[in-house]
Amino acid sequence: MSSTTGIIIIVFCLIMSAFFSSTETAYSSLNRIRVKSMAEKGDKRAALVLRLAEEYDKLLSTILIGNNIVNIASASVATVLFIGWMGEQRGPTMSTVVTTVVVLIFGEISPKTLAKEAPESFARLVAPVIHAFVWVFTPVNFIFVQWKKLLSMVFKTSPDSSISEEELLTMVDEAENEGGIDEQEGDLIRSAIEFSDVEVAEIFTPRVSVLGVEQGTPNDEIARVFRETGYSRLPIYRDTIDNIIGIIHEKDFYNFVLSGGKTVEGIMTAPIFIAKTMKIGALLKLLQQNKAHFAVIADEYGGTLGIVTLEDVLEELVGEIWDEHDRVVEQFWKTGEHEYQARGSADFDDVLAAFGYEEEGDGSEEYTTINGWMTDQLEHIPQRDEVVSYKNLDFIVQDADNRCVRMARIVEHELAPTE
Repeated sequence: MSSTTGIIIIVFCLIMSAFFSSTETAYSSLNRIRVKSMAEKGDKRAALVLRLAEEYDKLLSTILIGNNIVNIASASVATVLFIGWMGEQRGPTMSTVVTTVVVLIFGEISPKTLAKEAPESFARLVAPVIHAFVWVFTPVNFIFVQWKKLLSMVFKTSPDSSISEEELLTMVDEAENEGGIDEQEGDLIRSAIEFSDVEVAEIFTPRVSVLGVEQGTPNDEIARVFRETGYSRLPIYRDTIDNIIGIIHEKDFYNFVLSGGKTVEGIMTAPIFIAKTMKIGALLKLLQQNKAHFAVIADEYGGTLGIVTLEDVLEELVGEIWDEHDRVVEQFWKTGEHEYQARGSADFDDVLAAFGYEEEGDGSEEYTTINGWMTDQLEHIPQRDEVVSYKNLDFIVQDADNRCVRMARIVEHELAPTE
């Protein structure tokens, strides 16, 4: 074999090695969702890429067979050339060293690095060629497919192709970091993924904050409540708020009671009663089915634990929704370099999350509000200046009455170094 012929063969084998290596990287790292989107828009090469990716075992076998053939061929030809150039003593050694370095740089590392930068584009570029190789190696691939089935039977492998919620959230984080979606879109997707896991107890309005009107209240008094609160709906109760008997809508009240002569009982709709452990995904379906915007949460004794509205449910998905009648009330804010202020009604999990404590698994997630957590820790109604600590945070009661904490000051200390 002449040196020129041998060098041509080696260069050809290096080119094919680079082709197979880059193809492997492209098909193993491409975004199938992106490729599927291109295929649905009529991109024929993207459709071919998708078909090849769906039969990845056959594709991988083709790539490995082709890569090994060209690498072995280049090594064999190089050995012959180096023996002719340097003799039988030094030729094989130099051939091994040179071939290994050249194949690693030009046949493996460089093409894989380039393919990794734009896997979808490269996969579309080489799709027709690799598809032809798959067809050529079909008989050999058949043997390997049967071998794989045999191995699966022997080792009882059962691949799990499902995607967990944690994996979906990780994919959203990666897409946000790579600039595929912005922060607002990422938050919305995360909220949608976690939506069905949220319980009503995490978003409801507690009983002490529920405003209703007693059955038999004069119409002018009801009109005053609607006017001063800006609420569109009010619960009607008999004797006590624990006995809610109906819901009235502001529009119905003005149109049919004040203007139409009907009674309040005549326009009331029956309340929907739910448990605090109900998931808000199920609650949303329930409200849609009943064409309702309002549900009453019953406690374990049959009384009223609180209420939850359709707006509360939607806010868990899209964030706070303010209208022209809402008064913005901050629940938690910074007052100094390491000092914060929080209302007793502030969500305890949200406050801890602001300091980086999420899903600690230490029981803190059992509490809804700062007041509830502090009351449980002290085992009595907190009094002014009492302190409860959580890790490096001191919660100091600033304002309290004989029922609950109204305001707390939070002081953040430096974390002690861990050994």
